Amino acid sequence: MSFRVSGFAASLACALALTACGGNTSTAPPPPPKSFQLSVAVTGTGTVTSSPSGINCPTTCEASFTSGTSITLTARAAAGFQFSGYGGACSGTSCQITLSSDQSVSATFATASTNSAQVTVAVSGQGTVTSSPAGINCPSTCSAGFDNGTTVTLTATPASGFTFSGFTGDCSGSTCQLAIANNQNANVSATFAQMAHDITAIKHIIIVTQENRSFDHYFGHLPDYWQSHSFPQATNGTTFDSEPTTSADADPAGTVINPYNLQTACTENPSPSWAESHRDRNRFNPQDSNNAPMDGFVITAADDAQQSSPSLYDVLGHRAMGYFTGDQLNYYYFMASNFATSDRWFAPIMSRTQLNRMYLYGATSQGHVSPLQANEHLTSKTIIQEMQDNGVSWKIYVHPDASHCTDPSCLAKYSYLKQFNYGSVALSNTPNNFASISQLMSDMQNETLPQVSFLEPAGYVGLDEHSNDTDIVHPPSVQSGAKYIEGIINGLMSSPSWKDTVLILTYDEPGGFYDHVPPQSAVPPDAIQFPTDGSTQNGTACANDSTDPICGFFFTGFRVPVIVVSPFSKKNYVSHQPMDYTAMLKLIETRFNLPSLTARDAAQPDMSDFFDFVNVPWAKPPSNIPTQDQSMQCVLEALSGITISPNPAPAGGAATVTLSLSKAAIQDVTVLLSADQPGVVPPSAVIANTTSSTSFNITVPTGITSLAITGSIGGIPVSGIVTVQ
Repeated sequence: MSFRVSGFAASLACALALTACGGNTSTAPPPPPKSFQLSVAVTGTGTVTSSPSGINCPTTCEASFTSGTSITLTARAAAGFQFSGYGGACSGTSCQITLSSDQSVSATFATASTNSAQVTVAVSGQGTVTSSPAGINCPSTCSAGFDNGTTVTLTATPASGFTFSGFTGDCSGSTCQLAIANNQNANVSATFAQMAHDITAIKHIIIVTQENRSFDHYFGHLPDYWQSHSFPQATNGTTFDSEPTTSADADPAGTVINPYNLQTACTENPSPSWAESHRDRNRFNPQDSNNAPMDGFVITAADDAQQSSPSLYDVLGHRAMGYFTGDQLNYYYFMASNFATSDRWFAPIMSRTQLNRMYLYGATSQGHVSPLQANEHLTSKTIIQEMQDNGVSWKIYVHPDASHCTDPSCLAKYSYLKQFNYGSVALSNTPNNFASISQLMSDMQNETLPQVSFLEPAGYVGLDEHSNDTDIVHPPSVQSGAKYIEGIINGLMSSPSWKDTVLILTYDEPGGFYDHVPPQSAVPPDAIQFPTDGSTQNGTACANDSTDPICGFFFTGFRVPVIVVSPFSKKNYVSHQPMDYTAMLKLIETRFNLPSLTARDAAQPDMSDFFDFVNVPWAKPPSNIPTQDQSMQCVLEALSGITISPNPAPAGGAATVTLSLSKAAIQDVTVLLSADQPGVVPPSAVIANTTSSTSFNITVPTGITSLAITGSIGGIPVSGIVTVQ
């Protein structure tokens, strides 16, 4: 009986106090957050306001705030007064206080000097505002007096992870100059916004596409530069698909040509066209989709030189194997090493400039592999139309020609948008969206860049880095083109627009110069899977072939250089993610919520691989940026052969060496000489202007069975070999 009573008592106890018995528990509501009082006392004439709002003294001088609230007080003097400073819980001319108890602050306004006025700055977010002349350094010192007649310039500098949104009050926009007069006080607010940590942090995209250079030709020797300049990539395990020293292509005579360092900033143009590009990839079987020995660059360059009208000098095609180094393209090498680049960045199509630039604007060539006929235009939608239709601002910047005309009609004729129907529509409806390079520089400095910009190449003034199609005495130089781009990139890095801009520098196609990495499989952009203008290629590689994928739009073009320059670019970074440069369209589409133009750009990565939006690695651009070297010679002549006679040459006897050009020189040309035996040839010889050869005598060494002599003009090597008896 006692046990049952005891159990009943226990049950009753549980019913009365569930929390003590492990049954259905309940939690007492948390106490309301504690609040504290902030009181402000004003002496003199002026106002003190708070952020968050609550205080607006002398009207409202007390307010309650939740414990832990950070409160910023801003003092503004009335006319004829100036703010002297805070007292109590704050001191000096700025006040930021975190409440953990009731606090009192006093603000004193004194009668102003009859010849001065006060400038007061309020800062929202994280950043600093300084003045010139000195006085303001807010949020430390946010008020200062300046004499009448003084011009006060305020400069806003965002803290890391913030951007400056602009001034308000007595200034507006991104700049602030105050003319102090009549003892009139000035009040300015500066707002700093926290940056987004994703792709929306990008506010502006600038696409710069130069002309006709392959990856190995320009950047194939980056690792040598990293090593010699102590870049971290040299030692941190960075992988890079650089040009192998064993790369080789044979010339028409069967001589194997390995990569060599060009010593001229100017070269004759090899052909990058559809048929030639397929032969570059596979000299003997261009229609083989499965094998890409990359063995035809020299032979196609030779054929192009011979078939050009007038013919070119390099009839052996050796120019195709030349490359530049970090001493010659020192600005580009520095930028590619500090910012982000890629060893898997491809042109969209194995053809020439016009076709690749169709992909740049429209992600398709609509079946074309050759340039359009007169009055022919593509009907496909372009990224320009897509942006216009969706309220994304854009401009196409163009370098004026020799006439210096900057009228939109003068500039638009140099834009490759004219290949599309929409080119004329854009010029008619939005003419001011075609602007000059000087306007680009101004837009960067004034923070008036559109959301997306395209920079057209300036070949008509020799600044696009394109090889020369004809032989002239003063041809365009790659160093001059790099110097031009240096000015644009440096202008961006020194401008207020730097903080949220991405500039992508790339090349439209490889220009017929060697690269050892084959084109990659790709998605055809639309239902046109094979060329519709193939008949123009009769008798050449892939003519009218609608079977082999390599002869259709199932492959990219060759690799081209790229540098992604932005505060968001990863430092010292090499992307290995394969993509063709319609990925730039995918970046625009992703950032601004636009649909894809074709299946080709839809299939590309959005380039986020290149960026670090959280840490913003280059919020401050690099220092000690080199100035692009301009000292390389420019020479287009190349030897067509070296002969040694008699052949066989007599051991210990005399022989004559003849250095030949395929046509008369257009200037005096120095040929550097070497031989496989010491002391046989002089260091150099000269082929005189208007002549096509020069000869000199040598003594043939004894004890050898053959003699090889090599001559080079602008680094382009040619050898002659003779049997010795």
